[in-house]
Amino acid sequence: MRIALVYDCLYPHTVGGAERWYRTLAERLAQERHDVTYLTLRQWPKGSEPEVPGVRIVGVGPRLRLYVGGRRRILPPVVFGLGVLAHLVRHGRRYDVVHTASFPYFSVLAAGTARALHRFRVFVDWHEVWTREYWREYLGPVRGWLGWRVQKLTAGVSRRAFCFSRLQERRLRDEGFRGEITVLEGEYAGGPPPSEVVPAEPVVVFAGRHIPEKRAPALLPALAVARERLSDLRGEIYGDGPDRPEVLRLIAEHGLASAVQAPGFVPVEQVEISLRRALCLVLPSRREGYGLIVVEAAALGTPSIVVSGPDNAATELVEEGVNGFVAESAEPEVLAKAILSVHEAGLAMREATADWFRRNEQRLSLESSLETVLAAYEEG
Repeated sequence: MRIALVYDCLYPHTVGGAERWYRTLAERLAQERHDVTYLTLRQWPKGSEPEVPGVRIVGVGPRLRLYVGGRRRILPPVVFGLGVLAHLVRHGRRYDVVHTASFPYFSVLAAGTARALHRFRVFVDWHEVWTREYWREYLGPVRGWLGWRVQKLTAGVSRRAFCFSRLQERRLRDEGFRGEITVLEGEYAGGPPPSEVVPAEPVVVFAGRHIPEKRAPALLPALAVARERLSDLRGEIYGDGPDRPEVLRLIAEHGLASAVQAPGFVPVEQVEISLRRALCLVLPSRREGYGLIVVEAAALGTPSIVVSGPDNAATELVEEGVNGFVAESAEPEVLAKAILSVHEAGLAMREATADWFRRNEQRLSLESSLETVLAAYEEG
């Protein structure tokens, strides 16, 4: 089958859950001997070419800064959409399937337009569906309304959609989608869980982009409070972004320079080593479309702490008191209490977390999602 995957980012040139999903999906489809093309913006230096085994990478737009002040810029999605449109108008006959991320929306609209010429089938991934209220908060009254309208328009392009949580499935229906929605619960592409969990060190880990929605700075005052009870507690904060200066400022303000490491982006292997021995993962995000890092931590027997909220689908991955806790807020005292609860639960919670992963390993695996996606391609 001839497949075009469409996303404006490419892992590891940009890092995130969606980037990892499309990179891994492309590789697995190629391993299954499908003809795979990946349409994206160029993020690599001129003169070099990204290498994804068995996958043709096509840059349909120039290298552009995607974020400013932690918010997505408007220009790159427009440029990407025009690039996707031009490519599909010229080369759309090459593809049986165009599988695209819903965001940034202009690429979906481009696929819908070019489909009229070449009759390929369009599948759309909805990692997130934003409410009208969130659009207003994110972009202001006027631009937020326009963003929400474009999202609604995008929802009408394809009759086949994939969501990665029940939350996003409900929201897509609320936006008026009337086609077939398949929930893909599996994005985990790692190895099998260890035969036995290792005892935890008193280390709390955060891994993710330092953008306002992730609330990485919230971990620092929480650590300061928790250390009043657990004096040898340490923190490791991985990732980078516009909130990094605030993270570094709070490390200094709370006197945590000797207790907290914040090295920025590091290789995935280093994050895995850190998670394997960590007391817990703390993901204080207010907004998550899925929360793959929670699954990756559980695969190592490490519990997670996430924060309750209307936009946080990661809460669907935490069974309260089994593989972690859902904190009611990101306030320091609340997060600190959850951290201390994990510490008090000790090795029993680590074993329960590993057992939770084993019980859910199949449905959370990328392989299960890949089988579902391929079956959907065949069905049309």
